[in-house]
Amino acid sequence: MTTSTTLSIRRFDARDTDAVVALWQDAFPEYRDLTRPQRNPHLSIANKLTTQPELFFVATLDGRIVGTVMGGYDGHRGWLYSLAVDTAVRRHGIGTRLVAHVEQALTERGCPKLNLQVLSAKTDIRAFYEALGYRADAVVSLGKRLGELADPVAAA
Repeated sequence: MTTSTTLSIRRFDARDTDAVVALWQDAFPEYRDLTRPQRNPHLSIANKLTTQPELFFVATLDGRIVGTVMGGYDGHRGWLYSLAVDTAVRRHGIGTRLVAHVEQALTERGCPKLNLQVLSAKTDIRAFYEALGYRADAVVSLGKRLGELADPVAAA
């Protein structure tokens, strides 16, 4: 980034969908895997727009979307999701600013703790969050797909 560029963070708008999907498909290769319907970026966006859409943010650099982050808060814990930064502008503080932005939005709602999950194979991503003060909790993360996305083996 040069000094002539201006980064801003704002709430997601439906007109941002194509740019966000393209960014996510680049940042999250699993979003290109058609055998994993739970990773459908269009579904993720549609679902977020029905639940706390005010916690879905995009970073723009001279009008171009270069980052995203989503937050969620259930009244007990907050969650951080879908932090993505365009590969061409990584390591310029955009991810850090997005995390700070969603942390502030959740703090304003009274959120006492923010959780996130990182795939265990992505040690570089874990190092990014650790540099921001996040630490591994002594918990095991369990998950179960529901409805149309349910694992047929688990449902049997």
